[in-house]
Amino acid sequence: MDKPELFLSGLRFPEGSRWHEGRLYFSDMHTGQVLAVHPDTAELTEVTCLDGQPSGLGWTADGALVVSSMLDNKVYKAAADGSLSIWADVSPLTSWPTNELCVSPGGHGYLGGFGYDFYHEATPQPGQLWHIAPDGSVSLGADGFTFPNGTVILPGTSTLVVAETWGHRLTAFDIGPDGALTNRREWAKLWADSTADGLTVDREHGIWISSIVEHKFVRVVEGGRITAEIDMGDELAVDCALGGADGRTLYLSTSNSWHPAETAVREGRVYRVRVEVPGPSD
Repeated sequence: MDKPELFLSGLRFPEGSRWHEGRLYFSDMHTGQVLAVHPDTAELTEVTCLDGQPSGLGWTADGALVVSSMLDNKVYKAAADGSLSIWADVSPLTSWPTNELCVSPGGHGYLGGFGYDFYHEATPQPGQLWHIAPDGSVSLGADGFTFPNGTVILPGTSTLVVAETWGHRLTAFDIGPDGALTNRREWAKLWADSTADGLTVDREHGIWISSIVEHKFVRVVEGGRITAEIDMGDELAVDCALGGADGRTLYLSTSNSWHPAETAVREGRVYRVRVEVPGPSD
């Protein structure tokens, strides 16, 4: 594998990376911006901006962009002009930050919740995964996670996989016709020092993990066998997404810190590297 090349710089905390209709989308969490970038020109476009610290991104069944807002525990739907409306409100159900978001082809959303005041180093508590129905109603999808983070749906299946950052594992569920999660199981037991944050999945169901504190990106298959690693030196490995014209470009997001007070130096970056197995068809 080639060494990753620098694609974007001057960011703060690029998170929620998704490839969609020929562009890379991501949240620059600590600026409040949701950005899209063309792979050929590296031209950034602000899609929308919000106050509540944007994170996970997805698209509803009718093609609307939705954005999780971590600090007010809402998921917003963005119109073509960037204006926002509430798709789902999780604030009555949790006081702690919500984070990564995944939307199924059927329009069901899955939103992770920290379960405690992570940013102020409170005692860790179990986190939740909230199920958002297509109409925006919210219910508890599953709980008891050790810090739920990145989520993906395996291509061609109804299997949802969730990273548990401090639990050192990837946990899988079956998604029912009504969006309910069943058949909870360990999809991959990870190594003791792993800190799985963002995820992206390829056509062979290999999952690229952003092991944030280890400063590396790692591809694993079901059961936990490692098939590739990319070391990022002293940069935090925040998130990743497969895309490009043939799906074989892996975009790698990094930052110097996850604390907003420490990212004002704008050392957040996005790199890209060619990989063997492409991502799902766009």
